[in-house]
Amino acid sequence: MNPSMLLVLLFVLVLVAFRLGKDRSIAVVGGLRGVRDLHSLPGHYGLLTALWCGLPALAIFAIWVSFQDTVLVRLVLSHMAQSADQLSSSQLSLLMNDLRNVVAGNVAAETVAESTRKAAEEYRALRDIAHMALTVIVVAVALGGLLLARARIRADLRARNAFERVVEVALFCCSGIAVLTTVGIVLSIIFEAVRFFNLIPIGEFLFGLHWSPQMAIRADQVGSSGAFGAVPLFTGTLLISLIAMLIAAPVGLLSAIYLAEYADRRARSVIKPLLEVLAGVPTVVYGFFAALTVGPALRTFGESVGLDVASESALAAGLIMGVMIIPFVSSLADDMITAVPQSLRDGAYALGATRSETIKQVVLRAALPGIVGGLLLAVSRAIGETMIVVMAAGLAANLTANPFEAVTTVTVQIVTLLVGDQEFDSPKTLAAFALGLMLFLVTLLLNAIALYVVRRFREQYD
Repeated sequence: MNPSMLLVLLFVLVLVAFRLGKDRSIAVVGGLRGVRDLHSLPGHYGLLTALWCGLPALAIFAIWVSFQDTVLVRLVLSHMAQSADQLSSSQLSLLMNDLRNVVAGNVAAETVAESTRKAAEEYRALRDIAHMALTVIVVAVALGGLLLARARIRADLRARNAFERVVEVALFCCSGIAVLTTVGIVLSIIFEAVRFFNLIPIGEFLFGLHWSPQMAIRADQVGSSGAFGAVPLFTGTLLISLIAMLIAAPVGLLSAIYLAEYADRRARSVIKPLLEVLAGVPTVVYGFFAALTVGPALRTFGESVGLDVASESALAAGLIMGVMIIPFVSSLADDMITAVPQSLRDGAYALGATRSETIKQVVLRAALPGIVGGLLLAVSRAIGETMIVVMAAGLAANLTANPFEAVTTVTVQIVTLLVGDQEFDSPKTLAAFALGLMLFLVTLLLNAIALYVVRRFREQYD
């Protein structure tokens, strides 16, 4: 039986176990009239029986499937005429790849060597035996767990407590997976960044004014050993993010004020969904719009007034990025404004304040911590954007504060450095991890500041 059919069978056994456990709990107290004598509801006994039936068998299934291919390939290679120990790592990898392709049917058997064809046949035979053994073991374990759990059912069995402990452990494991994934990402970035800083001084990276990570072929070329001063990247990132926030912050905040305080229910039901549609537009679409429409339009306008505006400029990327972030700012600000109790507004009106005075002096002040936190999160979103910058601002690492010139950002350079076949022992490739570490630290700092502002200045209302 193949693994997918075995999973279906296991699911059916779990359902059967649930029903048998539930019926058994009712039977031990003499029927439905004695259910009140049970410590837990009959459904809890069924769930506990289903867990005993499914969890051990599912664990064996997962472990078996995870290691089955590796074990079978090693067994097949050990039986070949040319032992795997006699092959280099590259030859062994190529042989294993050919074997898997033949078994999967991706490569015709006639196109490979005779030894590989025989190895593929042996692999299929061993796989059939493994599937049969897996089916027998999983079904036996599932049935054993079912019978054991059913036999332990008594009126005083704390089935609900046992089931809730299992659920609690499962929730803890899910939380642990998220934490461990985060820790793994951070450690992998730090490890590679340390390798980069062993090759390039950290002072040159943080304060250098020239960015040219390409390792030149000739010694007489500029930057023949690579120039890894990241200041132009930091400057370009800050410039584009500043332009984006100059667009997103006022437009998003004012739209949130209108929707929360001035718009009637019908207008809000129409405008808010239309505004949030912008959040669902893919960033590559924004990039196309910036490259094909906004960039040429800015260049034409600049020529008409005597300004030299590049086709790919920080201004074009910043404008479109700001439009993209407007729903983010507006939604967060709207939530903060609507969370302000109506009693504060009524009190201001009772003292003679107008609607605009109430909004400025009461509502916005009460919602200010949340609004500031949302703006800082929007800054993090702007700093991490890549596609719009690639298509609208270019790849030139220019150290400039002129929004009409082409610039690049940290995220764009990370993508550029890791495109194609790269050796992970050169400063050019390792520089991407150093940039990623800086980006992670900056966004972490912004998120921490936003969290502090929200918690420090949050108003508590009854």
